[in-house]
Amino acid sequence: QVQLVESGGGSVQAGGTLRLSCAASGSIFSGYGMGWYRQAPGKQRELVAAITAAGSPNYADSVKGRFTISRDNAKNTVYLQMYSLKPEDTGVYCCNRLIWPVNWGQGTQVTVSS
Repeated sequence: QVQLVESGGGSVQAGGTLRLSCAASGSIFSGYGMGWYRQAPGKQRELVAAITAAGSPNYADSVKGRFTISRDNAKNTVYLQMYSLKPEDTGVYCCNRLIWPVNWGQGTQVTVSS
């Protein structure tokens, strides 16, 4: 069964950094674009960063210049390096394929205090 396991979240102060990881069981990364999604309290899930199968990144305007997405296909893992965190970055972060998503993982909580 394919699973996505996110890790690396935590509680930080504004301006802090975190690095999130998303590991998958099975070969679900190869050939697929991947995305990191954020769900803030009371809001819908939103795509904050995406990376194509070839490794080209794209970012939501709200995180551009502060977040970096990367992937390691050999390890079936996608990463999200987050710098200069803001309170509005608070939420549960999940990853999934951009097209034909698989079952969502539990996500990892990121809490940024001012």
